[in-house]
Amino acid sequence: MSTFKAPKGTYDLTPPDSAVYLAVREAISAPLKRAGYGYIETPGFEQVELFSRGVGESTDIVTKEMYTLTTRGGDQLALRPEGTASVLRAALEANLHKAGNLPVKLWYSGSYYRYERPQAGRYRHFSQVGAEAIGAEDPALDAELIILAVDAYKSLGLKNFRLLLNSLGDKECRPAYRDALQGFLRGLDLDEDTRRRIEINPLRVLDDKREAVQKQLVGAPMLRDHLCEACKEYHEQVRELLTAAGVAFVDDEKLVRGLDYYTRTTFEFVHDGLGSQSAVGGGGRYDGLSEMIGGPALPSVGWALGVDRTVLALKAEGIELELPAATQVFAVPLGEEARRVLFGLVTELRRAGVATDFAFGGKGLKNAMKSANRSGARFALVAGERDLAEGVVQLKDLESGEQKAVAFDTVVSEVLSAQG
Repeated sequence: MSTFKAPKGTYDLTPPDSAVYLAVREAISAPLKRAGYGYIETPGFEQVELFSRGVGESTDIVTKEMYTLTTRGGDQLALRPEGTASVLRAALEANLHKAGNLPVKLWYSGSYYRYERPQAGRYRHFSQVGAEAIGAEDPALDAELIILAVDAYKSLGLKNFRLLLNSLGDKECRPAYRDALQGFLRGLDLDEDTRRRIEINPLRVLDDKREAVQKQLVGAPMLRDHLCEACKEYHEQVRELLTAAGVAFVDDEKLVRGLDYYTRTTFEFVHDGLGSQSAVGGGGRYDGLSEMIGGPALPSVGWALGVDRTVLALKAEGIELELPAATQVFAVPLGEEARRVLFGLVTELRRAGVATDFAFGGKGLKNAMKSANRSGARFALVAGERDLAEGVVQLKDLESGEQKAVAFDTVVSEVLSAQG
C-alpha cells in the first residue's frame, strides 16, 4: 500500500478505464479537425489577472475556486480554471489574428482546476476538450460550433442530452436590462454575498442554483424582452441554422453560464442521468473578452465539453464504447533462443502496425498463456526449440483454438491477413 494518495477531489486515470477517456477525447475532437480547427496547448497556470479580468471578479470561479500561488519572484499565478481566456491570450501573443485568415479556429484538450466541494461529477481536477473560433461575428459560426458538439455526442451514441439556448444581448441592449434586473433584485430577500453580486454582475444571480433564490426570481425581467433588433435577428439566425441542421434545442431564458465574458449566443448541454451536476458542456459568444485582456476587438465564440461528465453520461445510458484491443498478438517464447527470435518478430509486427506484447520475465508456458488470454489478444505466437529448428513459429487463434506453423519471414503477412 502506497503512503500517498491522489489529493481530495482528484482522480487517476488507469487502464482499462483510461481507454474510454481517450476515446471520448478523440470523438469530441474528430468533428473539430474535420472543420478546420487546429490544435493549441497552453500552460497549466497563468497570471491571476488573466482570469480575474476575463472570467470576472464576481464569479465563484475567481472569488472562491481558483488555486493561486505566489512564485519566488513574487508573481501571482493561478492554475487554469477554464480554457478560453488562456487560449485567447496565447492566440493574441502569437499574433494568430494577424495572419489574415479569420476566424482563427482552435481546439484544445487538457486538465483544469477549481477548488470545489467534491461530489459525483464535480472534481477539483477535471478534463475538458474545448474549441474557440476567434475574430468573426457570424451566426453561422455559432451554429457550426454547436453542431460540431452535437455531432461529437451523437458519434459516441449518446441520446439523452439536451441543448439549452439563450441570448445575453450585447453592449447596446444589455445596460438597460441590467438596470431593470438590478431594480427587481434589490427588492428581494437575499444574503450579503448575493446582494454584492447584484451590483457587480446581476445576471449571475439568475444562475443561482439555490431553490430559495429561484423561488424569488419568479417574475424577474427577462433579457429576451430587452434585446435590441440586431441581437434578436442574430439569435433568430442561429436558431434557424440549428433547426435546418436537425439540431433540437430548448429556449432557456434564464441560462446565463458562470462566466462574465459571454455575449449574445449562450448554450449548455445537459444530461438528465447525471443528477445535480447535469451540465456536460457549454459555451457561447464572447465578443468583448479580447479587449478585456488587452487585445484588439475580436468577436469570438467557443465551447468546452467535460470529458469526465461525458463518461458519466455514457455510463448513465449504459453505453459501452467499442474500443480496439490494446493487444492483438501476444508472443510466448520457450527458451532463450526463442526469446531472441520472438522479440525480433514482435518488433517487426509493431512496425507493421500490429499491437503486440511479449511474455516478459521468463514465464513458463502455462503462466505465459494466461497472460496472453488476459491481454485480450486474438493471437498468440509460440515458439520452442523444435519450432526454431524447423524455422517456424506457432500462430494460435486464442478464440477458436486453431493453431498452425508459420515461417519466420511470413509471420507479419500471416497475422495481417488473419486479422482481415
